[in-house]
Amino acid sequence: MTRTPSTKILPSEITPPEVFFNRRQAIAAALAAGMAGLASAEEPQPAGAKLKYSQNPRYSVGDKPNSYEDISSYNNFYEFGTDKSDPKANAQQFRTKPWSVTVAGEAEVKGTFTLEDILKPHALEERIYRLRCVEAWSMIVPWVGFPLADLVKRFKPTSRARYVEFTTLQDPRQMPGQRYQILNWPYVEGLRMDEAMHPLALMVVGVYGQVLPNQNGAPLRLIVPWKYGFKSCKSIVKINFVERQPQTAWNVATPHEYGFYANVNPAVDHPRWSQAKERRIGAAGGFFGKRIDTLPFNGYANEVASLYKGMDLTRFY
Repeated sequence: MTRTPSTKILPSEITPPEVFFNRRQAIAAALAAGMAGLASAEEPQPAGAKLKYSQNPRYSVGDKPNSYEDISSYNNFYEFGTDKSDPKANAQQFRTKPWSVTVAGEAEVKGTFTLEDILKPHALEERIYRLRCVEAWSMIVPWVGFPLADLVKRFKPTSRARYVEFTTLQDPRQMPGQRYQILNWPYVEGLRMDEAMHPLALMVVGVYGQVLPNQNGAPLRLIVPWKYGFKSCKSIVKINFVERQPQTAWNVATPHEYGFYANVNPAVDHPRWSQAKERRIGAAGGFFGKRIDTLPFNGYANEVASLYKGMDLTRFY
């Protein structure tokens, strides 16, 4: 059936690759992933603006990073389409300069700041993080950015600020996925204040030592490595300090499938698939390759489990 832009597409109608792959897609995915698995993490990178940064081994995992090709061509970014290949295909003309971020809400320092204003005081560092997506796939990514906590402190949130809300750009002319009511645009995500202040939470501007590709959330995105990927808001244009829990995009769309917290929890299945195991993008065998056990909090339990002490994590999923 052909859909028109006026047709509402429910999130529950979007079938993930783990649920449905036709034969041709499955073979293509297996071949592509198998070839990508042979690529070295040190392979020549596409030309792009290089970043000055230091390496942070304290928060880096020891796993070998995925290739640049894996990271830049297998993406969830529904503003540019629902297939994993759509963001790369549809985001190449996306304009990220000039860029500004509005800071609002329960904070002493508010206003609209250019991207240069945002970045100026912060030293960039590279951290190799696990990235875990809700569809049971994962990557190892060398992100370049700076601690979210450092940015939050600059704006001096008041005692009434219990959450931080992030909003993605809304521009259907540039973002063709926003021409369809897949979600209630613009995309909104949020963190509790103690989550935002945790040293693992990172504001990201680059990957593999160069500026973010458009399809990865350029020019400014969030990474919260112990949560599923949809919590990590991309192409951020607003940071809002609020007293009440934000109404976030996927939680509003399908609350029985996507909780506000979205902590990686192998004991809590998505209604349509298990989260107990995952497949590493680029690993041998591709889609048919061996699954590995999903780790609680995506392997960061020692660092973050105390944030949720006493909470029922099957209720606050």
